[in-house]
Amino acid sequence: MNKKDYSDPHENIKGHDRQHDHEKQDSHDHQNHHEMMIEDFKRRFFISLIVTIPILILSPMVQGWTNIKVAFSGSNYVLLILSTFIYFYGGWPFLKGLKGELKNRKPGMMTLIAMAITVAYLYSTATVFGLEGNDFFWELATLIDIMLLGHWIEMKAVLSASKALDELAKLMPDTAHLFKNGDVVEVDINELKSEDKILIKPGEKIPADGIIIKGSSYINESMLTGESKPVEKNKGDKLIGGSINGDGSLEIEVRGIGKDSYLSKVIDMVKKAQESKSKTQNLTDRAAFWLTIIALTVGFATLFVWYFISDDFTFALARMVTVMVITCPHALGLAMPLVVATSTAQAARNGLLIRNRTQFENSRKIDTVVFDKTGTLTHGEFAVNFIEIFDDSYNKDKVIELAATLESNSEHPIATGIMEKLKKMGLEILDMDNFQAIKGKGVEGNIDGKDIMVVSPGYLRDNNIIVPKKLPSHEVSTDVFLLVDSKLIAAIGLSDRIREESYEAVKRLKKEGITTWMLTGDNEKTAKQVSKELGLDGYFAEVLPEQKQEKIKELQKQGRFVAMTGDGVNDAPALAQADVGIAIGSGTDIAAETADIILVNSNPEDVVYLIDFGRATYKKMIQNLIWATGYNIIAIPLAAGVLSGIGIVISPAVGAVLMSLSTIIVAFNAKLLKLER
Repeated sequence: MNKKDYSDPHENIKGHDRQHDHEKQDSHDHQNHHEMMIEDFKRRFFISLIVTIPILILSPMVQGWTNIKVAFSGSNYVLLILSTFIYFYGGWPFLKGLKGELKNRKPGMMTLIAMAITVAYLYSTATVFGLEGNDFFWELATLIDIMLLGHWIEMKAVLSASKALDELAKLMPDTAHLFKNGDVVEVDINELKSEDKILIKPGEKIPADGIIIKGSSYINESMLTGESKPVEKNKGDKLIGGSINGDGSLEIEVRGIGKDSYLSKVIDMVKKAQESKSKTQNLTDRAAFWLTIIALTVGFATLFVWYFISDDFTFALARMVTVMVITCPHALGLAMPLVVATSTAQAARNGLLIRNRTQFENSRKIDTVVFDKTGTLTHGEFAVNFIEIFDDSYNKDKVIELAATLESNSEHPIATGIMEKLKKMGLEILDMDNFQAIKGKGVEGNIDGKDIMVVSPGYLRDNNIIVPKKLPSHEVSTDVFLLVDSKLIAAIGLSDRIREESYEAVKRLKKEGITTWMLTGDNEKTAKQVSKELGLDGYFAEVLPEQKQEKIKELQKQGRFVAMTGDGVNDAPALAQADVGIAIGSGTDIAAETADIILVNSNPEDVVYLIDFGRATYKKMIQNLIWATGYNIIAIPLAAGVLSGIGIVISPAVGAVLMSLSTIIVAFNAKLLKLER
């Protein structure tokens, strides 16, 4: 007998314990294991079905219905031998599952099926050796056949949902073109190391995360981020391993391999999300357990009541077996895990990485979305648009040299804008000592023996420093100020651009009745302009990072269910405080530990998709929950025989059909879940 691992088949969508560096191989082994299980169920079904035919022919009850008599000496022993084969061969997965469930003290579907077929088999065997009553062999055989068929079909649906995650692991190519000693050699991707230089030919898959050091091309990232259009990438841009190169030839420096790669992090994150359980799933697990207890209780109660009423043990036994089979919590056990597997994998393929299942399901409750400004609603790419000097002893070159020298130690978008201006002016940074950041207000350091600071308008206000004249106005302008030995020297204005997607995102959110706010450390003038331009419901300006959390609390105290969308670094406290924290990813940067969901594309419109998909996912879960539990309200009384007085009686085989059908409906309903863009 082929003794395979017959744990509950829907468990295959819950656990993908892979070693980070072997995703493809382990994924392949995992898939092969379940494909072997499906093939085994199929084989057991067809062999059992063939053996069932002579059982039906030899069954006295079936002969009575068809008026076809087939009898010979010892036919009842032949019937016993054939039924024993089906019981042990066809019923083996359920008997093994019974052992596992009892060992774990979690009786469920396998317990009910195994008990039902065992009672039927033992009673029927006893009738062969003299116990008064009719045998139950044909019901036993057809019951096992139908349960095998149902599991075979259902497991195919389950594997289909599970494959969604496995497909991510297959995106990586097997080899890479490595620059080695002046030559290009083909190597296995497992041989790649950080800082290796590799060649990407046109049309090839990119074998590792990296940065372009030569060339440009359009990259297809649709399977990784959901971005349908190829994205133009040039020197200095980041590439994600698993994406597909266009027509250009690229040389890249490897930055992320193995467990440090974007794809590995995504797979790990999706795996953890699938393994985690929300409150809805925990409710379902408890419901499945109690449904098993109800099935066992009602089943034995049905046996005793009907035997007491009718004195017909065979009829009473049939009612008990039918109750146990039809009440199996299998559909209920699959209702949530299948939706979880489908939604989490679909979301990952579309650039929505779910870290917290409960908060993802709670996204349906969001009535207020708070956006960080820089890098979320705007591109976060600043360019200097004016330099206003207040001290004639300084010129624009000197102002930029001093400001850029300080900002050379910062990765803030404003610093990047000032550094770009330095390069365009052909200037160099100066020597600096004692650099330090002024939290939320700016930076300072010592240059040529002088204390130099680049600060925000908030710092000037806090220190009663007056700007001597009105500064130029710009659509989305951010102003910083240069101080030398605490004296105001100049103002530098930098402009950012509002993302085109921000307009549509705000428009769609408002259409769905969701209030939109903006949080920014920028000045009042800029915040007001951006808010007006986008049609936001409100904004908080000149807010320090540690104050953002308090602003979220203010909205929550008004009874709002708040989602915060930010970059996951400066906005960490606010993301943690929000009811749903949504971090903007930016390509390979997905390490936003305080966020519940990460948007890989840094696209504000994805917030809308997230909320809509969260609603659709929760709707599917509730649909499956209602179906998996609701049909029992009708099925259990019918199985128990409450309508037998008017000739409506469900046989164990019909009960098995109904139970299998409910399970298959739940499986396919989960597969209908789609993330619509």
